[in-house]
Amino acid sequence: MLDQTSRYSDLNLKEEELIASGNYVLTAYKMRPKPGFFDFIGTAAHFCAESSTGTNVQVVTTDDFTKNLDSICYFVDEEKELMKIAYPIDLFDRNITDGRAMVVSMMTLIVGNNQGMGDVEYAKLLDFYVPPKFLRLFDGPSMNIQDMWRILERDLENGGMVVGTIIKPKLGLRSKPFADACYQFWLGGDFIKNDEPQGNQLYAPMREITPLVADAMKRAMDDTGQAKIFSANITADDPFEMIARGEYILETFGEHAENVAFLVDGYVGGCGMVTLARRYFPNQFLHYHRAGHGAITSEESNRGYTALAHMKWARMSGASGIHVGTMGYGKMEGYASDKVNALMLVDDDVEGDHFHQNWGKMKSCTPIISGGMNALRLPGFFDNLGHCNVIQTSGGGALGHKDGIVAGATSLRQAFTAWQEGVDLVDYAKEHEELRGALETFQEDADNLYPGWREKLGVHK
Repeated sequence: MLDQTSRYSDLNLKEEELIASGNYVLTAYKMRPKPGFFDFIGTAAHFCAESSTGTNVQVVTTDDFTKNLDSICYFVDEEKELMKIAYPIDLFDRNITDGRAMVVSMMTLIVGNNQGMGDVEYAKLLDFYVPPKFLRLFDGPSMNIQDMWRILERDLENGGMVVGTIIKPKLGLRSKPFADACYQFWLGGDFIKNDEPQGNQLYAPMREITPLVADAMKRAMDDTGQAKIFSANITADDPFEMIARGEYILETFGEHAENVAFLVDGYVGGCGMVTLARRYFPNQFLHYHRAGHGAITSEESNRGYTALAHMKWARMSGASGIHVGTMGYGKMEGYASDKVNALMLVDDDVEGDHFHQNWGKMKSCTPIISGGMNALRLPGFFDNLGHCNVIQTSGGGALGHKDGIVAGATSLRQAFTAWQEGVDLVDYAKEHEELRGALETFQEDADNLYPGWREKLGVHK
């Protein structure tokens, strides 16, 4: 195997100078060389070659211009299994239609063949930095939670949690029972999403279920005097199928089309699916579901890329909102790093795990919180995150309430209101029957999170 250390590594390069130039995407990887091949820096250099201009042998077609596009390893820490690589921005593909950049090209180079090379035991992308002049070539979101707040007639700066659910069971409900459950939740909540596998199953065909859901939304809005939102899954293998689904849904909801978001399974479908929805339906909230991501983003994995990298790509692609971790407050795998991931979606200046990213006022992407959440877990989650400006979707946490769906939805809103007002949740439950019912429904959580709640509320086992 060709040793390319001298060409593809330069440990004298300074990160601050690379950033100041504005000409490089910087990346940080966890990497371990496979025994019997190169040393650490030699493997890092081979990694760079595979990621950019190199081959396994010298070729006569390489010239000085080509060498200016080499990716370069500029930092290594063998003890921490850390390497950093600078990629010239001109390496990345651009659209022929409008000259804009594409996430798929970034992924192809920086998490492509390099992780599967014979001399690499394992490698994982930990974080990356995008310079301002390159970052502005990505679409970014066209809509976000502020647009939802506008529809819901909330404050546009601090409108708070959008109370949502996923109708359960996520598969197996026929059209009318599904729409009936939607109506019940909307009497107490704001937002309902299709779960990621739902679409056009034979027992609930889209052309049958969509009119029923649209009618349920209209009746709920009439009955409550409040706006409601539905996130409809348009995921499909075929972009023309996605467009057909989206257009049919908007036509069916008619005058309430602004109350529709479009959900796409962006991880399994790929970033092209996200960009298609972002560009073809720019007036709809683009709901990115990351089903399947844990296969590579889990902190226990030594390959793939981190959830942090995933969040950055989602915002760059134009997702209006994306599911993020529950930071250990729900049923899904949760980590302290989930907080950084959420901040990376929302803030303009964020300190990542290895790089500081300024987003240049790119529109924020909304954190969507789901996975085993209920009213009792919300205050601790908000304390940890530092705000409540999220879309929160409880399935069992709403539909599992002992007093039914309306009470479940209302209990979520009450927990959010209690936190906003700085009132202890158990004290708030004394005057709010639905929240009290949530404590009685989810007693294991209540015992763990609110010791003494039974005595305060006079509840016995």
